[in-house]
Amino acid sequence: MTPSPLQSLLRFPPWETLPLRQQVAQMVVVRASGYLFDHQIRYPAWEPPAAVLRSLIQDLGVGGVILLGGSAGELHLRTQQLQDWAHLPLLIAADVEEGVGQRFAGATWFPPPMALNAIFQQDQAKALGHAEAMGATIAQESLAIGLNWVLAPVVDVNNNAANPVINVRAFGETPEVVSHLTAAFLRGAQRHPVLTTAKHFPGHGDTAVDSHLELPIVPHLEDRLQQIELSPFRTAIGAGVDAVMSAHLQIPAWDRTYPATLSPRILTQELRQNLQFAGLIVTDALVMGAIANRYGTEEAAVLAVEAGADILLMPADPAAAIEAVCAAVTSGRIPLERIQASLERIWWAKQKVCAPAIVSEDTHPHAWETLPDAPRQDFTALLSQPQSLKLVQTILQESMTCHGQAPSLPPAASRNLIVVDNLLDSEFLGLQTPAITLPQSLGYSLALIDRQTATGGSDPSAINQPTLLQVFVRGNPFRGSAGLTQTVQTCFQSLIERGQLQALVVYGSPYILEQLLITLPPDIPYVFSYGQMAIAQAVALQHLFPTEKATSLNQDCP
Repeated sequence: MTPSPLQSLLRFPPWETLPLRQQVAQMVVVRASGYLFDHQIRYPAWEPPAAVLRSLIQDLGVGGVILLGGSAGELHLRTQQLQDWAHLPLLIAADVEEGVGQRFAGATWFPPPMALNAIFQQDQAKALGHAEAMGATIAQESLAIGLNWVLAPVVDVNNNAANPVINVRAFGETPEVVSHLTAAFLRGAQRHPVLTTAKHFPGHGDTAVDSHLELPIVPHLEDRLQQIELSPFRTAIGAGVDAVMSAHLQIPAWDRTYPATLSPRILTQELRQNLQFAGLIVTDALVMGAIANRYGTEEAAVLAVEAGADILLMPADPAAAIEAVCAAVTSGRIPLERIQASLERIWWAKQKVCAPAIVSEDTHPHAWETLPDAPRQDFTALLSQPQSLKLVQTILQESMTCHGQAPSLPPAASRNLIVVDNLLDSEFLGLQTPAITLPQSLGYSLALIDRQTATGGSDPSAINQPTLLQVFVRGNPFRGSAGLTQTVQTCFQSLIERGQLQALVVYGSPYILEQLLITLPPDIPYVFSYGQMAIAQAVALQHLFPTEKATSLNQDCP
């Protein structure tokens, strides 16, 4: 009988016994769909079909997988499948900054981290408690479905309101707030045997360019970088974060040639030597435009390893990246010792989160050193527990901004106009989500538009009706902007000019609210929520329409 990956790890072969190609392969983490079947793959350019993925794991021997898509139940099966394919246990990661439910339906979905900043301004102790509980919940639910690497927290200082890629993913706008909440989040996550990740080094908060598309430039000098950008990373390192993810951006004050991900000056000198970080250095996804468009798969992989990266995340062609790094070692361009140092750190990380009993005589036991046998408890009992859902609701309520209330009996022929960035990618909306059902129960008719559908004479905002306007817009990767879309601006101004705006609800970005408040008449009620998911809609609309129906909807909302 073939030993399981866990049994294999108990006989974990020394990395020195692996051939060079397998050593380098352990430095590669590939992207895969969380769905179980090939026809469900949503991003075929990045997510290989099952046969290819199995070969990458089984034949090529890659060291890990990053997952996106599917439900929490599917992930439970998917992660078991991946580990079964592997000869050595895999690091299995996901970007679950806002909870496992952000990526995998059914688990807990938290508001974006910046919601904690709003609470921190009023009650620091309460915000820190929420951050710690959030970290613990994310770690516990990750383990329940087979993830062992949490690609969080984001420790960037979002002091640029136009930041299209960090935005509300950050804990706040000052290094002090971000540092405090980072430490609390890590305390919570460290209750469970998962890897944590501080990102995006050396700081992606003060950029106005999306690195998924182009290369941002950070023009600040040494003193400013040390004071603002690096401060939360020092805190995270001091708090024992396991990994640090690089940022795809250029800092001329440190390196005029290479972006941070490919810069020895930044990854080795600043992070490894000056900040004395001993854990894993992982690149941000190497398929992102800031890197892929300039360097290609092979050269980007070689440069990242030369710079000091231990993990190459999502190279476009994993086999080509591995061959390029091996060739660089063989030619002498990359010293063999550089690979060996990364393998030592990778082996340490895998032992930490995969091995059940690794006890050192000269260290105190950690949670990962006393793992019980494989749990027999139904994994669904570990997801979306009542206390987790209550925490989500509490964070939403305490971070919400409110002004006034809508009429309990709206005028006849009132309309519920919902504006989103992209209707085809709005997982927070459905036929039974509160943003639709609650206004409908009060007599509102529904209109849905996005930047693709609101064109010419078909624009629903041109209809002359009393209107509840609900806006779902926030900074998201690949959108290229965190500000108001032209669609939102047109609808909003048109309703204001015709006197038809009855109430406003903004979900997602406080920066969007700030822009709209400039011209919003003071007698118009509004609500702002950091969250966009169903429970955020219920909480916001319960305040706007304090009716029995709204209260009941909030109580029933998952």
